[in-house]
Amino acid sequence: MAATADFRENEAAKESPRGGGLEDADIVELYWQRSERAIEETDAKYGKLCHSVAYGVLNNSEDAEECVNDTYVRAWNSMPSDHPDHLGAYLAKITRRLSIDRFRRDSAEKRPKTTAAVFDELAEALPDGDGDGVADRMAIRDALNRFLASLTPENRMIFMRRYWFCDSVRSIASMMHVTDMGVRQRLVRMRKQLKAALEKEGVGE
Repeated sequence: MAATADFRENEAAKESPRGGGLEDADIVELYWQRSERAIEETDAKYGKLCHSVAYGVLNNSEDAEECVNDTYVRAWNSMPSDHPDHLGAYLAKITRRLSIDRFRRDSAEKRPKTTAAVFDELAEALPDGDGDGVADRMAIRDALNRFLASLTPENRMIFMRRYWFCDSVRSIASMMHVTDMGVRQRLVRMRKQLKAALEKEGVGE
């Protein structure tokens, strides 16, 4: 699967409620101060978001919870050098990478069918592999960002729920108040559009 698009990371961060609690900058400062309160505040504000991302990939609550805890450890170790402006997107990116790594380590028999199907679907529209280097991966990321920005808000939500959160077609249909077939048809069209957009830009050639 290609490198995660920044656009999707920022959109995923919006899934988390922005109620009470500290601002992102204040939480990041706690990490810089090496205060254990940073983890508590992170979990209070972004725990549900991270769990949603992990569960979408792993389809297992216990595995998802472990990935969320690993996310906090990774954030704790990375924050002295990193200073993210958008903490939710930063955490969602870490969680998704850890979840995918765990998914890939699992045996084929234990892989959730929905997640495997999602990866196979999107692979049809993307170049083979992840590119030959950083420049290729960045080109794919940038092209994917532009493609997502070109979609209608409704289609963009369907695309993200399927290929970011790994939601089932049925759950997306229920969320968007459309039929299962309607979701499938939109996803097919969007994959074809993405493939055409990447080919037009010469990405992955």
